[in-house]
Amino acid sequence: MQINQLEVSAETAGKLGLTEEEFDSIVKVLGRTPNFTELSIYSVMWSEHCSYKNSIHWLKTLPREGKRLLVGAGEENAGLVDIGDGLGCAFKIESHNHPSAIEPYQGAATGVGGIHRDIFTMGARPIAALNSLRFGNPNSDHMKHLVKGVVKGIGDYGNCFGVPTVGGEVYFHPCYNQNILVNAMSIGIVKAGETVSAIASGPGNPVFIVGSATGKDGIHGATFASADLTEDSAQDLPSVQVGDPFQEKLLLEATLEAIQTGAIVGMQDMGAAGISCSTSEMSAKAGTGMRIDLDKVPTRQSDMQAFEILLSESQERMLIVGIRGQEQALLEVFQKWDLVCEEIGEVTDTGRLEFFQSGEKVADVPSHSLVLGGGAPVYQREYRKPEYLKKIARFSLNAVKKPESYPEVTRRLAASPNLSSKRWIYEQYDSMVRTNTMTTNTFSDAALVRVKGTQKAIAATTDCNSNYVYADPYVGTMIAVAEAARNLVCSGAEPVAITNCLNFGNPYNPEVYYQFVHAIKGMGDACNKFGTPVTGGNVSFYNQSVFKDKTEPVNPTPTIGMIGIIDDHQKAMTLDFKAAGHQIYMIGTPHNDLGSSEYLRVIHDIHLSPVPKFDLDEEYHIQFNLKRLIKKGIIQSAHDVSEGGLFFCLLESAMPRQMGFHIETDGNFRKDAYLFGESQSRIVLTVKEEQEDELLNYLNTHNVPFSRLGEVSEGQISVDSEDFGDIGEWKSGYDSHLNSMMESAEA
Repeated sequence: MQINQLEVSAETAGKLGLTEEEFDSIVKVLGRTPNFTELSIYSVMWSEHCSYKNSIHWLKTLPREGKRLLVGAGEENAGLVDIGDGLGCAFKIESHNHPSAIEPYQGAATGVGGIHRDIFTMGARPIAALNSLRFGNPNSDHMKHLVKGVVKGIGDYGNCFGVPTVGGEVYFHPCYNQNILVNAMSIGIVKAGETVSAIASGPGNPVFIVGSATGKDGIHGATFASADLTEDSAQDLPSVQVGDPFQEKLLLEATLEAIQTGAIVGMQDMGAAGISCSTSEMSAKAGTGMRIDLDKVPTRQSDMQAFEILLSESQERMLIVGIRGQEQALLEVFQKWDLVCEEIGEVTDTGRLEFFQSGEKVADVPSHSLVLGGGAPVYQREYRKPEYLKKIARFSLNAVKKPESYPEVTRRLAASPNLSSKRWIYEQYDSMVRTNTMTTNTFSDAALVRVKGTQKAIAATTDCNSNYVYADPYVGTMIAVAEAARNLVCSGAEPVAITNCLNFGNPYNPEVYYQFVHAIKGMGDACNKFGTPVTGGNVSFYNQSVFKDKTEPVNPTPTIGMIGIIDDHQKAMTLDFKAAGHQIYMIGTPHNDLGSSEYLRVIHDIHLSPVPKFDLDEEYHIQFNLKRLIKKGIIQSAHDVSEGGLFFCLLESAMPRQMGFHIETDGNFRKDAYLFGESQSRIVLTVKEEQEDELLNYLNTHNVPFSRLGEVSEGQISVDSEDFGDIGEWKSGYDSHLNSMMESAEA
């Protein structure tokens, strides 16, 4: 077979991120030495970002089955679950970390665009977006620049595209000073029978590329995402894609209309690795091949080489396999929406991808050899327990000095960017577009979005306290799953399934790989307990920075994106105190525990301490009974105790309606641990006085641990009869801390 390019060497492969052994494997698969274009295809498809070669062994141990799942875990572009009424919910979370660390606006914007395409490629209309963000020290001008760029990128893309950003989480920690994390989640709704699979079946069927023209932006983006950030990473700026939300909006409407023609066999978004990825994955899934003429691919530059066209990650593009003879139906739809729809090849029965340019074959590779679950390599890396865990084990609560002034401590804590309001961020997002968002003017632990035409609502959240995972990867990740479920349950929803975005350092570092393996084990055990299978997601390794001879991985951050269902959205639960005189209770067990708390870090400058107290069985018991309390209509509000501990849980419930609270602490515990400890499985409830006996009867009958804390007030706050001020003062500071921090100096 004649291939019109020079052959390459193992040295060339190394420069593209492939090992010598992987190069030898490619030679064996092809029966010859690959040319540069072929090697480039393998380099992106066998990168960590596309192949999951260092993670798939462990990912397969996660629970992947559930009664509501409509597609198998990882089989399609996103997870899909049955929500009843003939509807399915598609959802997924993915990372765009390295691009955002180099070019924050476009990195974040294209992350949002890419995850929405994963949803509507399946035939689902996106109805909501969430995110999970990690930044470094917000007082530095560089970090202000990154925060502002990321937030504006997310806001601009989502607002222009017309999908509300309804929720998320933001944490600040020095470990993210160079390598920030930007995880984007999308949720969509599709009618049963109207989904589309990412498959290229039917030899002879035409292959189309639709949407934007292909440019040189994003080339080797998947490889870029599978390498460490260094001081020279800014030179890789061309690896960052450029997004166009208006073009994506047209692509969304055209795609959903094209599905209705019945002329589509399969469809896939062109994300990481571009045409290389979509052609190989769709073909491998069907056991087919493709013959592609690269001269027919619309390009932005006239001099693009074959490898550039194949590896480009230009945004707002789809690969569609149509039905031979029905091409005109597709062309008319995309012409109506003023979008390019170009036939660039056809499906074959060879099982090979054959790419041509200028009449010559420039690459010929077996599709199956390129993909996860096919010929892509699978590794199990060495791992060992991190040395820093020994220091954590030496932590002594008795060595922590008790505060002299609790009002002063609470005000110092309130200034922490991790505890203060993120209003400065979320006000830049449009949360009301499409008018289905339920939690814009009301407050719940999870975001709530109505499903039009039904009484249902989707509850969604993103959760992960990476400090907990750092302190104990197994338990910390169980907590991430448990808190996600707890947030949904506190909102009145039944948790259904999760997607994950696993952000870790270099997998070749045995201590990092230990964190990863034990995080997966913790996630699996917790998901089994809550009946929330893992529908898919994203692994993002190499989140660390290299400066001279020092390598610093970020804290392990296995972000959980969880969805739940409320069958009657009018029965949703909110977190806000409703009226003075309502009684305040806490269900769950308090502990003399300050492990991994914001209190220890901010007040005592202690950064190594154990994971908070957590018991999976107790957590399940608390959540199960909370669901029943909500359904019975006994309680008026529910809010989980998390970062900042009990005091900040109460504060967050008091501020929405400008209420206050008078509470008494329990003398059996250290006062700082009782107020600021972050031990898990605790929820603050309020109840009308006339229903208090009903609540107590239920809790006692069902063996639910509880404490009476006090009552809701008109606006004053007191703890153990000590005045902590007025809620108006608290809310003013709470809402302005981050804004003041971000605007204190120009980035």
